[in-house]
Amino acid sequence: MSAEIFDKANSLLAEIEAYDITDAASLEAFRIRFLGSKNVLKGLFAEMRNIDPDRKKEFGLLVNKVKQAAAGRHETMSGSLSSTSSGAVDVPDMSLPAGNRHAGGRHPLTVVQNRMVEIFGRLGFAVVEGPEIDDDWHNFTALNTPEDHPARDMQDTFYVQLEPAMMLRTQTSSAQAHEMEKGELPIRIISPGRVYRNETISARAHCQFHQVEGLYIAENVSFADLKQTLVYFAKEMFHADIKVRLRPSFFPFTEPSAEMDITCLICGGPGCTVCKKTGWVEILGCGMVDPNVLENCGIDSEKYTGFAFGIGVERTAMLYYQVDDLRLFFENDMRFLKQFRSVLQ
Repeated sequence: MSAEIFDKANSLLAEIEAYDITDAASLEAFRIRFLGSKNVLKGLFAEMRNIDPDRKKEFGLLVNKVKQAAAGRHETMSGSLSSTSSGAVDVPDMSLPAGNRHAGGRHPLTVVQNRMVEIFGRLGFAVVEGPEIDDDWHNFTALNTPEDHPARDMQDTFYVQLEPAMMLRTQTSSAQAHEMEKGELPIRIISPGRVYRNETISARAHCQFHQVEGLYIAENVSFADLKQTLVYFAKEMFHADIKVRLRPSFFPFTEPSAEMDITCLICGGPGCTVCKKTGWVEILGCGMVDPNVLENCGIDSEKYTGFAFGIGVERTAMLYYQVDDLRLFFENDMRFLKQFRSVLQ
């Protein structure tokens, strides 16, 4: 019985050495027969139990020799066939039409923010960025926010740590505080970026959003300078016939303060959910920089005056693209975003 099994192993060894391999198809057939998951060599290992005990070692060496011969022959012929076929160069047919390629683009909020930066750039405003995690001094105290102001509460502010107080900035005005402390006057900057507030997410509000805040400090800066700057922005951002109004308001950072509204571009005036049926939409807050803020940052309030403003990018984008739900900008729904490809810059 042992002799027949040895003859079978030697026969397979001879077959491996004589196997006619001339192309990729015959090479694959060789691999399947001798190296595949159901190869013929597996039967030899099963025959080990039928070998006489004194010849088991001899048979084991023979089986390993057969297996190594199969692997070596396959590797050799694979290299040989590859080198033979490598001389052929597959030249693409350049006359064929190109396949459909889906081009990406900037997010609509990025487009709007870049447009805002470009408009203020024409007026000489430089871009300054600040940290998104900032301390209490730059986010609140330096900007004249009282200790008991509701904005300091954890209901409105995301605190990273309490002692010392570190928080996700609630306004990009914190970057302006950093810039004022440098004492390099005059200052004419805008601070674009993301801010965070603990607000209920709705069609008009979100817990994270974007602002472009501006600051101009020099000698003899007046409210008239502020008004003309913002009117210019509104007409350049939307269209020359846009109507603008300023309403008295209050901000700790500025005094006097105002909010600026423009006619609702979604309903055109009759009233809708975005403008709360008034025909007007607030797009920014503004005012003359409070003297306390100047003094907190080491600037002589007797010599210098200035104005500041803060514009919501999402609110501006809603009007610019006539979108009635702010949440759509944050959902990353390609069905929504692909509508803006034709206007992406």
